[in-house]
Amino acid sequence: MFYSRPGMKREGVDSVNRWFYAAEELGEYIGIRFGHIPPGATEPEWTFLRHTDFDGIGGLAHILRQKGVKLGRLPQIRYPSTSSALSVLKLVPKFLQPRRHVKWLPLGATQKNGAQPPPAVAWHVFDELATLQLRRVCRMAGVTVNSFLLKHLTKAIRPFLEDQSAVVPWMVPVNLRGKLVRDRDTANFSTYVGVKVKSFETPHDVHRNIYAALGRREHWANWYAFYVSRILTQGMRRFLITKELAVSQWNLGSFSNLGDWDAEKEITQPECRGDWLFCPPVLRCQLVGAGCVTFQNRLSLVIQAHSELTIDPAITKAWVQNWVKEIEMDLASGLVDPTTFFWRKTPV
Repeated sequence: MFYSRPGMKREGVDSVNRWFYAAEELGEYIGIRFGHIPPGATEPEWTFLRHTDFDGIGGLAHILRQKGVKLGRLPQIRYPSTSSALSVLKLVPKFLQPRRHVKWLPLGATQKNGAQPPPAVAWHVFDELATLQLRRVCRMAGVTVNSFLLKHLTKAIRPFLEDQSAVVPWMVPVNLRGKLVRDRDTANFSTYVGVKVKSFETPHDVHRNIYAALGRREHWANWYAFYVSRILTQGMRRFLITKELAVSQWNLGSFSNLGDWDAEKEITQPECRGDWLFCPPVLRCQLVGAGCVTFQNRLSLVIQAHSELTIDPAITKAWVQNWVKEIEMDLASGLVDPTTFFWRKTPV
């Protein structure tokens, strides 16, 4: 049972899962991808949990608890915002705007999804030293790890776009634990903000844009939009999904970070040792899923592509390799100048 605190908003009915049911009815696969790489193994053992039942944080907690791990309070929202139903009114014009897609170069064979896990998926796990260095660089720059990773993810994918200078729109989920009350702490507490990344922007620009969206309470606006949509029929939801009007902007994909888990390395169950992976689902209206999680101080990256974009794992492997290369180039260059946010080499 998830108990409330003063000021928390109670939601007895899930306002989001009906949209995932509607997506399933349209032939989409809505399984959240989780992976475990045991010590000595080279390939993940994949597990999929339906997004109708869990969000990413709840899904990972559910899997770990099934393996005997005793988890306390799950990660809570850190941004100090209060809910506001009026915030949704400011977002109405975005829902009504035409969707402008970013065009891709040819990416090989495709297929109808067929309600199956996407076959084009790739991953990378940073060791503990590289993970700690990445955090230190972000802290010195005054940016979040999310902002840093999203900037470099976008740069990694740009070579595969027709216009490499295009503005790339992403959905960035926001965890509302600590602000909502649900019947269980592993339920879906996710809302989102839309973030557009320009080719010339720095990690600091991306950081500023994410927090500007939070400052406008766009995460609450999107949550209330889901809440109000409970009056719709499933047919209406399917129509809006088909017309790509179910979210406030068309997104190239979703970028989600589950945060830091077990930094003290207290989880010792044999079935939990090793590295953990995570990736959000992909849909026709957002063809790329990119997920991150840090488990016992080792950051993992996963990218998957919707089958109607590509079924070639070499494509997602190239994206991950580019992503890692961009990250490692900045880590090798040293520190960030906090006054200009330009990368500079560490003095000898």
